[in-house]
Amino acid sequence: MTSVSALPHHTDVVSETMAVAAAIAIPAHIVQSKGHGHAGTAMALAPLSHVLFSRVMRHSPANPLWPARDRFVLSAGHASLLLYTQLFLTGYGLTLDDIAANRKLGSLTPGHPEFGHTTGVEMTTGPLGQGVASAVGMAIASRHESATFGGGSPLFERTVWVVAGDGCLQEGVSSEASSLAGTLGLDNLVLIWDDNGITIDGPTSADFTEDVRARYRAYGWRVLSIADPTDLGEIERVLRDAGNRTAAAGRPTLVALSSVIGAPSVVFGGKAAAHSGGFGAEELAAVKRTLGFPPDATLEQLVTPEALTFCRRAIARGRTLEAEWADAFSLWAAAEPESAQRWLTAQSEIDTAPALDALKELARGLPGPGTSIATRKTNGHVIALLSPVLPIWGGSADLAGSTNVAVPGEAFAAGNPAGEFIRFGIREHAMAAILNGIALQGIWRPFGSTYLVFSDYMRPAIRLGALMNLPVLYVLTHDSVAVGEDGPTHQPVGQIASLRTVPGLAVVRPADAAETIAAWRRLVARPEGPVALILSRQDVPVLAPRSGLDRGVWNGGYVAWQNGGGLDVALISTGSEVTLAIEAAEQLAAEGICARVVSMPCVEWFANSGQAYIDTVLPPAVTARVAIEAGRGDGWWRWVGTGGEVIGIEEFGQSGSGAEVMSLRGITTSNIVAAARRSAEVAATRRR
Repeated sequence: MTSVSALPHHTDVVSETMAVAAAIAIPAHIVQSKGHGHAGTAMALAPLSHVLFSRVMRHSPANPLWPARDRFVLSAGHASLLLYTQLFLTGYGLTLDDIAANRKLGSLTPGHPEFGHTTGVEMTTGPLGQGVASAVGMAIASRHESATFGGGSPLFERTVWVVAGDGCLQEGVSSEASSLAGTLGLDNLVLIWDDNGITIDGPTSADFTEDVRARYRAYGWRVLSIADPTDLGEIERVLRDAGNRTAAAGRPTLVALSSVIGAPSVVFGGKAAAHSGGFGAEELAAVKRTLGFPPDATLEQLVTPEALTFCRRAIARGRTLEAEWADAFSLWAAAEPESAQRWLTAQSEIDTAPALDALKELARGLPGPGTSIATRKTNGHVIALLSPVLPIWGGSADLAGSTNVAVPGEAFAAGNPAGEFIRFGIREHAMAAILNGIALQGIWRPFGSTYLVFSDYMRPAIRLGALMNLPVLYVLTHDSVAVGEDGPTHQPVGQIASLRTVPGLAVVRPADAAETIAAWRRLVARPEGPVALILSRQDVPVLAPRSGLDRGVWNGGYVAWQNGGGLDVALISTGSEVTLAIEAAEQLAAEGICARVVSMPCVEWFANSGQAYIDTVLPPAVTARVAIEAGRGDGWWRWVGTGGEVIGIEEFGQSGSGAEVMSLRGITTSNIVAAARRSAEVAATRRR
């Protein structure tokens, strides 16, 4: 497939020079006018961003979601004005008024780029290093797409461009992901490092003196350099080389650009003070004068008609790129009609009927009540069953056998981009961030797995995935102190409660095999947002059949067992503790106490199920309530009220068998019965 030639920039040097000058001046003007924000990096990298958006990158401003486009990730998200300025200049729909409203409540140009909020923003960034790691995920997904649907056709060979600063490369998540990128030979990934030697606290010579270029070579990357950050010709030559996959020879590429933060400011250039805040009216005027503008130029005057016309050529360029790609796709589709149809189908809504039918059959084949099976094992059966019929794709942080997410086939690798799963290595943080990138790329609903206790390593990326509402699945096993002999280092206590505090994250902890399958039916039918599946290491008994199980699980909670009307006391629980709650309820029934056991596999789904439904499960009249979970219990007070009790674990575990540690920490039937009696007595006293 031929590519569009570079813009005829040599014939219009003046207009292009004015365009670059505008891209430098706009951030300085906006930040000074507001008194806050980040202009320094946006100014320094304006020539680079101009060359990317106007000469090199494959994109179409008139069709921002064109599936064959390159991806651009601003990992240094504080420099959001760098991106917003190019989105305005090249025709993505932003206006100068939008730029002027930067960081204002409700504006299209928030302080850091937000996916789904501003057209042209491919990823929410700001927490440093996340963009680097998620760009690795985008590159993995793009290579997998090409291998899976196109047989390696260049039709799907997009380049992922990511701009990062010193701060991004100091964060461990970028190191983890870059190491994996080199191992996987992601030659469609270009990381542009803004090597300006400055962070907020001062020069990097105080805390970041390693040889970054040598480090990336050791990872297996190719390293290129741009010496003059203002030389458009040099920038273009290096970037075109960086995007040349033949030259990359199976390696991702690091482009080291030596910039001066805040240039061309004489007072602030190259200093930490250029990172944030305005330069002052006098220095702003000097900057404008240096760039060829009147010192009092308004925002509108910074963008001359000639400069805007020059930059808007990107629209026509993009349409030409699209047309060329469409012609090539038509030729390929004629030669490979089945592959083309599979790719087209993958772009639209997936037929979930085969997956739902497979889950129904799996549920029918479950062992009888009382048979013990760990929920991690049932979940493993589900993933193996669904992988051939749904676009779920992922792997684990070196724990596939233990967390039961192993699927048949071979791993994704430099020589096998069509691999059936991903080996992330022992890189939990990078794994979670890479999953975000895969989800952003489209087609696949990615999953990653590790022990629940190690979700702490993943937390920043989980939060970012929830902020973007990405359909990522986190398979987190070994869910409580019942892990046993590995001791408190591996026994999660605070993790479930902590994950439930993340807005937009559904935390699902099924009680048994049947609930696990029912939860998956919802995940298949409603693939919205991120989900953390919390699964047991130890075997738990399959509960007796429950009518309306699907509806109950889909609503996040339901009555799993009750004696009579179950109006004396409600026992609310999740996971393996539901079995203990039922045992306690049976003992209470022998005493004439009518208890109901509420299994609440997903608090978030239950809270959103509507008050009418909630009241059928937890009638307001039932004020005697006990919540039981083998973890921190703070969040359960919402459901038990002032007259209820919470049985949880408020300290770390110990090394010993799972059953012993659970008993030691008070997760026992006898404690539940005693708490139920106390709560029932409190309720009776209040009624008198």
